[in-house]
Amino acid sequence: MTPTPPSGSLPATGTTASAEPSDPATRSATATAPAGPPADSPAGPPLVDLGGRSPWSILPALCLGFFMIMVDTTIVNIAVPTLVDTFDTTLTAVGWVNSAYLLTYAVLLLLAGRLGDRFGPKPVFVLGLVVFTLASLWCGLSGSVEMLIVARAVQGVGAALMTPQTMSMITRVFPPRQRGAAMGLWGAVAGVATIAGPLLGGVFVETWGWEWIFFVNIPVGVVALVLALRSLPSLPTNKRSFDMVGVALSIVGLFLFVFGLQEGETYHWGTVVGPLNIWTIIGLGVLVLAAFVLWQRHLGERALLPLTLFHSRNFSLANVSGMAVSFGMIGIFFPLTIFLQSILGLSPLEAALINLPGSLVSGVVAPFAGRLSDRVPGKWVVATGFALLTASVVWLSVAATPDASAWSIVAPMTLFGIGTGALFSPLANLATSGLDHRTAGAGAGAFNTFRQVGGVIGSAAIVATLTSRLSATLPAAARDASAGLPAEFRQQFVDGFAAAGGAFTGGAQHMELPAGIPPEAAAQIREAATTALHQGFSLAVGQTLLVTAGVLLIGLVAALAMRATHVAHAD
Repeated sequence: MTPTPPSGSLPATGTTASAEPSDPATRSATATAPAGPPADSPAGPPLVDLGGRSPWSILPALCLGFFMIMVDTTIVNIAVPTLVDTFDTTLTAVGWVNSAYLLTYAVLLLLAGRLGDRFGPKPVFVLGLVVFTLASLWCGLSGSVEMLIVARAVQGVGAALMTPQTMSMITRVFPPRQRGAAMGLWGAVAGVATIAGPLLGGVFVETWGWEWIFFVNIPVGVVALVLALRSLPSLPTNKRSFDMVGVALSIVGLFLFVFGLQEGETYHWGTVVGPLNIWTIIGLGVLVLAAFVLWQRHLGERALLPLTLFHSRNFSLANVSGMAVSFGMIGIFFPLTIFLQSILGLSPLEAALINLPGSLVSGVVAPFAGRLSDRVPGKWVVATGFALLTASVVWLSVAATPDASAWSIVAPMTLFGIGTGALFSPLANLATSGLDHRTAGAGAGAFNTFRQVGGVIGSAAIVATLTSRLSATLPAAARDASAGLPAEFRQQFVDGFAAAGGAFTGGAQHMELPAGIPPEAAAQIREAATTALHQGFSLAVGQTLLVTAGVLLIGLVAALAMRATHVAHAD
């Protein structure tokens, strides 16, 4: 069964945008948009020939593929403690399991958007679906954290090939008056998948093993492939050259920046090898990214990222907001997962169930938010979503205490789900509503690129912030906890926590005590270690969440600064 638009949700007359004529994106949209459907066709015909089918018939394949992509941005978070133990590795190394996926995903989105323009969205989407599904098999079969990181990088390639095609097809197939409702369903998928990722991950990790967080993509990918081959239309293509210099500059620049940010604590923010130190690597990444922007300016319309897209105020600010919300998704789930399992002692499944109410309400809210953005300026819907997200993360930072109950986390996570549901589809609609068929691929690629760059930076920044804060909070908590220990053990106890710092990933029960310590003293030391661990971790998680809240606040400001464009309906 194909989805149908909600009754009464679509207007019966033409549309006029209130964006000012000087906006180039708006001009192109005005020039190419159809004048409106016939009076006897309230919904309006699709913009391309679908052989008599409704434009809604393309959504199952697109949404199923996009669901897998979005789930895999967060599903690994719930397995972080398990992966640390399974591969006997560090928190930073497991952080790369996420970062490798997000990095290849982000840097190839621009190229993937252009590939969709050149060869058509359908073949590029299908190729990406095949790559993603096979890479998921590779991930589940990985025998080391290094192999898993490489497999995740390949999985990101498949995700990059698919994502711009989903938005491009919706923009090119759906009439303007149906686009908000279609984006509402697309946004529901994005919101539910992002929050459901940890929930599904918890179920699989606790029942069948961590491998199944990847194996589950195989049957879903096969079904999506069959639907894609049967229902997706072949759309007109544009012959464009490929900016391989731009691709190389974006990959190198982002990799250097992310590597420096995420590995900073590992190298104590100092020398990596020879004359290269962390700050030099970060600086080189910024310089290469600046060279990328200059190169794109030089190429003009032939660029991988046409800078003329950013002459549209709403498109530019939507990209800022998109980066902020992706940062927020990583910024909440990574530290929260560790807190729930390592400090509150929840199992992966119990930790995942904390997200269930938020996931459910996100799926309910998202379609209504998409339809609402057809009736009122979308910026207000997006701004409301950001306000709710920011409030929920601040609430969590206060609630993350050693003696917190699981129920005290459910309420802010439910509020987080409402905010997520209100954001995705209206934000995507704001970013792409002014794009015509010539720029749909590039614009969708640019929006998704900046959104994923926010996720990449978020992954690196949150790992760096958490490990950095642990290096400070754990020794401080150890000093406080050592007050009740026999004097001869106090300094050694504090030194042990100071040496572990941000690399400390085990619980107090894993501590190895020197031989010869009396049993009574050993029990005291373990109790003090548990207290120090819980106090230090909780404080570090709370401080890390405040960084996320600050970034979400930037997204809120960007949303408020957008122009109040909306679809007007005649009576």
